[in-house]
Amino acid sequence: MSSQSSDKQILNDNLEYTLFSWAKQGGLNPVNAKSANGVYFYDRDGKKYLDFSSQLMNVNIGHGDQRITEAVSRQMQELSYVYPGMATEVRGKLGKKIAEITPGNLKKTFFTLGGAEAVENSIKVARMYTGRHKIISHYRSYHGATYGAISAGGDPRKFPVDDQIAPGFVHVENPYFYRCPWNTSSMEECGEMAAKNIENIIKYENPDSIAAILIEGESGSSGCIKYPSNYWKLLREIADRYGILLIDDETMSGFGRTGKMFGVDHSGVTPDIICTAKGLTSGYLPLGAVILTDTISKHFDDNPLVIGLTYSAHAVSCAAALENIKIIQEEKMVANAANMGVYMEQKVEKLKEKHPSIGDYRNTGLLGCIELVKNRDTKEPVTPWNAKPSEMEATNRMASKIREAGMFTFVRWNWIFTAPPLCITKEQINEGLDIISQAISIADEYCD
Repeated sequence: MSSQSSDKQILNDNLEYTLFSWAKQGGLNPVNAKSANGVYFYDRDGKKYLDFSSQLMNVNIGHGDQRITEAVSRQMQELSYVYPGMATEVRGKLGKKIAEITPGNLKKTFFTLGGAEAVENSIKVARMYTGRHKIISHYRSYHGATYGAISAGGDPRKFPVDDQIAPGFVHVENPYFYRCPWNTSSMEECGEMAAKNIENIIKYENPDSIAAILIEGESGSSGCIKYPSNYWKLLREIADRYGILLIDDETMSGFGRTGKMFGVDHSGVTPDIICTAKGLTSGYLPLGAVILTDTISKHFDDNPLVIGLTYSAHAVSCAAALENIKIIQEEKMVANAANMGVYMEQKVEKLKEKHPSIGDYRNTGLLGCIELVKNRDTKEPVTPWNAKPSEMEATNRMASKIREAGMFTFVRWNWIFTAPPLCITKEQINEGLDIISQAISIADEYCD
């Protein structure tokens, strides 16, 4: 069998025997990926792609780091799996390391296999601990695709199943200053109004029924809606006032992505629970985490913690995570994310002079999103939020251009995301933004 026919067979087997996420299955043309290294990956035709969204914002250390391979191999030679009621050396070491790098008195971790499971179990813990049931979260948010997690989020990907949505979830407006629901004149005022809105909703819904406020450490796939500097602190005050827990979903924003170890670290606030995944292993193996304060942990010294997963604290995944965190720290990737984020912002600011369709750029470290509009004054989006297929012409053209030019990044409606691996250099950022500039030229055609 020739190399070409072998490559064709690989693609055929994928399309004939597997299902792909978030897509109509007919007519798909996925990249036939072969290998990856650093900020690049390669298809089976030898084409090179710059990964400008860390695949799904999780490959924080970059691709192909063999230190992870070696750590996983060592662990498997000793022990691959025991049931989650047993202690292992790597489980204890990882738990201790997480306690060291998380803010405040966050101490004990329950391990899951991904972000959605972490969110699900954080909700269960909050309900068990408080004896209450309602969860408040943002409309513009995404917390995963399992039933509880997708119910917690406000992302329209839940619409096909939301007639069967899980009960007990209440949604509120984001502090989205670029499109502020309260027409405020500053980021801080927008944060104040958003916090007041949450407090009003709490009163309407009965404070004694609210178990937790659940928000992302930094907004991700809903448009990287940057939080006002006062927002987390205001939420902490409100939560404390009503005996409500504050759950911080760091699935996308954790482990250096925002130029701090966790997104919430920018605020100086300690949440009651952190749920995280993605950058915990940089995607090399599945693993998630629910991290509790010592106060909440002590409650379960005398009360059963009624959660469980067959693969909780899987030794091999824990080994990948421990080595991953070591790499992030030793290679100073958190600082690099902060520095490269500033550079990215400077470069995008210059792109605004060239492209009238750039309405806003929201970025924290290396978690950013360019918002494209037809008119900067009216802020009419190039593609509307939750666009119908017939309204996706500009987006589809831009996504095609980006792929053709040798880049992979998340393009959604009128957003182009900039979230490369944390090891990226200025030269590679220049390369990526040159490709994005070509795509934005298409958006410019739709400007008034």
